[in-house]
Amino acid sequence: MKIRVGFGYDVHRLVEGRELWLGGIRLEHSHGLLGHSDADVLIHAICDALLGAANLRDIGYHFPDTSADFAGIDSKVLLSRTVELIGEKGYQVGNIDATVCAERPKLKAHIPAMQQTLAEVMGIDTDDISIKATTTERLGFTGREEGISAYATVLIER
Repeated sequence: MKIRVGFGYDVHRLVEGRELWLGGIRLEHSHGLLGHSDADVLIHAICDALLGAANLRDIGYHFPDTSADFAGIDSKVLLSRTVELIGEKGYQVGNIDATVCAERPKLKAHIPAMQQTLAEVMGIDTDDISIKATTTERLGFTGREEGISAYATVLIER
């Protein structure tokens, strides 16, 4: 068996007038994330980690924000396609460990739904997806509630 590890990071600005999507689920909040797609930073970080682990470049290479094909797209579609791409190289997802950095909304109660949604999209067990949430103690752009970021580490196996 061959295993590889990948790391991903994403950040998007919070703005009024957009829906907030994190981990494939819609959250009630006064602001949403700005982006070419639905701007789901958690899914984008996971996609980058998976693509990196398989040496397939990054999310922007496969799903460019200059393409009308991806305007407003549900990031779950991007994740599904990413899993297909690593599968074409003979890899499957082993596990994911991710952290979302946001002051608000509080995410703890939403993590099980995120795990379930992501597991269904990737065809893996919820136990193989760890999602943690933290704040930045009101420091930086996250602390000022200007944006949300996410980090993901993945293991893929052949």
